[in-house]
Amino acid sequence: MPHGNAALSFEGRRRLVRRCQHRPIAHVAAEAAVSRQCLSKWVTRWREHGDEGLHDRSSRPRRSPTATPQAVVERIIALRKKKWSARRIRLQLVGEGSDIAVCTISRILRREGLHRLNWLDVDGQSLRRQPGKITARYPGHMTHLDVKKVGRIPDGGGWRVHGRGSDQAKATGRAKATGAKAGYTYLHSAVDGFSRLSYTEAHEDETAATAIGFLFRAKVFFTAHGITRFTRIVTDNGACYRAHDFTRAVGSFAARHQRIKPFTPKHNGKVERYQQTMARELLYAAPYESEQQRRDRLAIWQTGSS
Repeated sequence: MPHGNAALSFEGRRRLVRRCQHRPIAHVAAEAAVSRQCLSKWVTRWREHGDEGLHDRSSRPRRSPTATPQAVVERIIALRKKKWSARRIRLQLVGEGSDIAVCTISRILRREGLHRLNWLDVDGQSLRRQPGKITARYPGHMTHLDVKKVGRIPDGGGWRVHGRGSDQAKATGRAKATGAKAGYTYLHSAVDGFSRLSYTEAHEDETAATAIGFLFRAKVFFTAHGITRFTRIVTDNGACYRAHDFTRAVGSFAARHQRIKPFTPKHNGKVERYQQTMARELLYAAPYESEQQRRDRLAIWQTGSS
């Protein structure tokens, strides 16, 4: 299958190739918003191999002269199942006439899922299952929630506007030394795992009551965009998401509330990645002079990204 952002699928390529039988390639390519060189490549492959030539080819080279021989790879796996370290395996292979680097052995062990000794049982078999890909099958299948805490911008702007050594920054530092706190803004975000449709609100805290209110407003937002079925709500293990009231609120319209494995944010990676994009494109993309100005910009940015 082509990658997610591919302009042409197999069927799309076949249709364009058929059009090129009685029309210029440049005209057909312009209508399909692809380059003439790209379409000419598929036409040439179709003429040589027929419809089979319209499938994506593997980028793997036909031959790799410097690749580790398969017999050596199998020997490395056999020695690893004896609970040998990579350095000890190398010494054994050198004695057998195979000069191979420790880093190469480590790379092979990682590829085979044998890179951690405490993951192997007494027979050398892996105790861990290979991680699977988290994939949403339809809109609303998995809705990811998270909270991002960012420092509140003081009126007049912070050090990003005036500089770290400015009078404004020094005054803020003196105020903090006396016990004053600028506080934080808590950005509650929800991302649909299938369509990547996102919704964010700025709040003063991350309590369970705030999270529940945000959850229902996010439901209204997604429903307005055609997502009416919610199967799974995915969150981390924050205090607001562990609250019984939040669990009961989720149960009123979703079949399941799933909390990720502790200290494993990649299980909630879709909303984590969205927050990185929000920080790069919005939160720290301009020198804001007040917190309200940044919140106003958030509403505009979210309308464009949705």
